[in-house]
Amino acid sequence: MATGPIARLGQATRTAPGRLRLAGALLAVLTLAFGALTAAQLNSRAQAAKRVVGYSQPLSQAAADIHLSLADADTTAATGFLLAGAEPRAVRARYEQDLRTASQLISEAAARTTTSSPAQEWLSTLNQQVPVYAGLVENARAENRQGFPLGGAYLRYASEQMRTGLLPAAEKLIAAENEALADDLADARATPWAGYLLGVIVLTALVWVQMALFRRTNRVFNPGLLAATAAVLAGVLWLTVAATGAGSTLRRAEREGAAPLRVLNSARVDVLTARLAENLHLVARGSSAKYAELWSKTSGHLVATDPQPGTAPTGTLVEAQTLAPPEARGALDQARLDYQQWRERHTAASDLENKDGDYQGALDATVTVKEADVPKTADASFNAVDQQLARAATLEEGRFRDAALGVDGDLRTAAVAVAVLGLLAAAAAVRGLGRRLAEYR
Repeated sequence: MATGPIARLGQATRTAPGRLRLAGALLAVLTLAFGALTAAQLNSRAQAAKRVVGYSQPLSQAAADIHLSLADADTTAATGFLLAGAEPRAVRARYEQDLRTASQLISEAAARTTTSSPAQEWLSTLNQQVPVYAGLVENARAENRQGFPLGGAYLRYASEQMRTGLLPAAEKLIAAENEALADDLADARATPWAGYLLGVIVLTALVWVQMALFRRTNRVFNPGLLAATAAVLAGVLWLTVAATGAGSTLRRAEREGAAPLRVLNSARVDVLTARLAENLHLVARGSSAKYAELWSKTSGHLVATDPQPGTAPTGTLVEAQTLAPPEARGALDQARLDYQQWRERHTAASDLENKDGDYQGALDATVTVKEADVPKTADASFNAVDQQLARAATLEEGRFRDAALGVDGDLRTAAVAVAVLGLLAAAAAVRGLGRRLAEYR
């Protein structure tokens, strides 16, 4: 005669008390497993949501700010070069602040990024090349102050290093950090299918046991099993509300904050590139047409100059306007107007140089130290555009943070609640079947 565990289990199920004990043990295991597994899934999503707010999104924006600071430094260095000995202190301070900001953000990002992250490679590249770029700019300034033409060559070479070395590395850093942010958002929004499946299995088991008891005892209700069913059902509902709410909130944060901000950052880089092209064209004094071509290409990327008939304008600035949340739309509308003014002033300066042969007039129309004329320059329009875009970026970053903040807390609360409901369901199921067992004594 077999005496193993399976045989003993078979013998136990031949009696009603044995079957009740087995059902009680099975329900206890299932309800506890439901509580534990669902709580673990919710907690995992809470950790991902916390990383989004405290790690991934800040690093993603830091990467964009590194790129913007470097591009702005290059643009500002060219502005200071054109003004030579008359360079205002504010222009020099802006250039130095850009480099300090970029270096600080690179250092902070390197400290917060894991060694296995692909971002480390690009951070290392940037950390090595920023001082090299700064040295080239200083050589250009020194030569320029002494009136040597070599200064312009140094500055153009420094800018070339920026545009072919530092900025591409910063773009790869942005791509790596954006990918990490997308992964964390996906993890935080992931549907907890295992929790739902186990919840359905537990509810099915509870209903089946209650039906079996009804057929054997003709008693419609078992208070313990009803309480267990209610607890598991409440857990499933809480899971649904928490997971659905978190997913909806994070999708809104992505739609109204992160996505518009990515496009806006691209528009800001285009604005800085257009301004750099405008400055370097004057630094080159007509010796090369590539900077005029860079202006045309970049300005067309911002707002298409000749859209197809019957189609709406396109470009990064137009897209940034379209995607902007309501609170940032006013700043972007104004930026669009300021940008149109900038293009008009750029065209007027180009006409002075190309049609009238008046280089100095073109330079003064672009950038000047004459206080009375500063508001009428292309530089003033550029600064107006840049300030409005920076304002919009601050608003959009705040929109993302406000939307995503607190999602991790809601998910953790749900995790604790479902775990407690699982314990209560197990206790209620065991107690409910225990009352039936007491009738056999």
